[in-house]
Amino acid sequence: MEKWVPLFDIFLNSPCPEGEASLWLEQSFDASAPTSTITTNSFLSLLSKTCDTTVIDPSPSSPFPSKRVMWIQTLPNAVQSRILSFLAVENRRFCSRDLTALATNILKGESELDFWVKKAALNLLDSITSLNYCSSSYSVGDTEEEKEFRALPDWLQDMTSTAGSFLPWLPLSPPVMKSTSLADCFAYVSSNEDGDSFMEVGERMEEDGSNVIQSSAGIEIVSPVDAPVDPEIQKRAAFLKTQLLTFESTSKTVNLANEIRQLCFDQGGGRVSLSVLGLIEPWEAEEETASILLSHLSKGVDEDFAWSGQILCSVVLPKLLVLKEPASRVLVTATIEYCKLHHRAAVDALLFPLILCKEGINTPLCDVITRIIKECLHPAHVSAFCQKLLCREEEARRFVCLPCHRSLISNKLVWTEPLFTLFQNILNHNVHLTHDSIDHLVSVIAELADGFSNSLKFGNFFLCLVTKCAHLLKSHKVLLIEAVECTNTFMTKSILSKLAGL
Repeated sequence: MEKWVPLFDIFLNSPCPEGEASLWLEQSFDASAPTSTITTNSFLSLLSKTCDTTVIDPSPSSPFPSKRVMWIQTLPNAVQSRILSFLAVENRRFCSRDLTALATNILKGESELDFWVKKAALNLLDSITSLNYCSSSYSVGDTEEEKEFRALPDWLQDMTSTAGSFLPWLPLSPPVMKSTSLADCFAYVSSNEDGDSFMEVGERMEEDGSNVIQSSAGIEIVSPVDAPVDPEIQKRAAFLKTQLLTFESTSKTVNLANEIRQLCFDQGGGRVSLSVLGLIEPWEAEEETASILLSHLSKGVDEDFAWSGQILCSVVLPKLLVLKEPASRVLVTATIEYCKLHHRAAVDALLFPLILCKEGINTPLCDVITRIIKECLHPAHVSAFCQKLLCREEEARRFVCLPCHRSLISNKLVWTEPLFTLFQNILNHNVHLTHDSIDHLVSVIAELADGFSNSLKFGNFFLCLVTKCAHLLKSHKVLLIEAVECTNTFMTKSILSKLAGL
């Protein structure tokens, strides 16, 4: 793992990760060396290594068993898409069969896979043009190229002629060892690490997610219709709702949070638990009560993306969607501390629906969103978030909300002055926006310049974009000059001066 840390650092921080990663690979490993293929295979082995996630209750009767996913799927969506794009560019350095297996198992079993991860995985499959494998053809024999990738290095191959037919420290059962050669032992370990093959991982993921609608982050996408709730549970939820509206002490609120969590988990989680939260209406509680709920509803629960998103969309999101004045310090502090621990939920269950607010974001909401972005998310995550927000693909815009609040959220961005300020704040946070994000912002400027001709906030954003992203705007120079000539603020000349230097 340690030798790949610089590569992962590139995927996290570089504005051009594929190019820098390819250069790093070229400089770090000699492609002609006999161990180069084993080195690249070790990277795929790391990405495809299986691990456990989401253990809510370790008891045997728990309705939430642990799930086994590939290690790459535990990374943020932005990093996953960058890694897959890099593998597509450098596919000749990796075993085609392993690349196919990796991409196929990412695509398999996830009905609501992240838009950009899905695109990158499909592009990876398209780049492997020399093979005709599909997910059901893994039993086909290796090609000459694959045999070369899987071959042992010369120094180890020489040992196969010795008396010992296996390495005693390999985790193989005695029956397997007695009839296995050295090369077979390595093949066995490679395909059975952690007890799961690629196909088994994909099958488990499909089985675990067969009855749940999930996004790429594992967060439930709620349908417009509430899931049915037992009448007895409805009575219990009504009682807890009454308790929430009256704050007596912190300890009682903590106990109340534990009861709410237990009630939701007793119903099996998923859409039913969100329906239960909809009956309890925790967003109606006072800010102090809401802050306690945020910090205690997830207590004793390992990272569970669905539950994390449900907490945000039922406790904080409704309060912020109708925010007209500066948010209370108590609520903002609690929200930020929660979002620092739950990045994916913060994006899918809070930032997306807030920015898509039906009336457009106002200044108080812009301030809250800016703080969450600056203090809780890595710049690479923000870049991917902006890409999804600005793209025209409806499939990419997935968010979590209760059905009763869906009417407050639009299907498209409503451009207001505070929204331009938000994007200016993002650019000033040293976030490297992608080419398609910049292209979309340019089209927005050209379309809205006349309507915001006297807006200082629009002018500030325009100047910031030209200053921060000059290297990406050369092809848009004429269009931007026409747009800035529609404005009439003291920044107009500054913007024209910047554009003249492109």
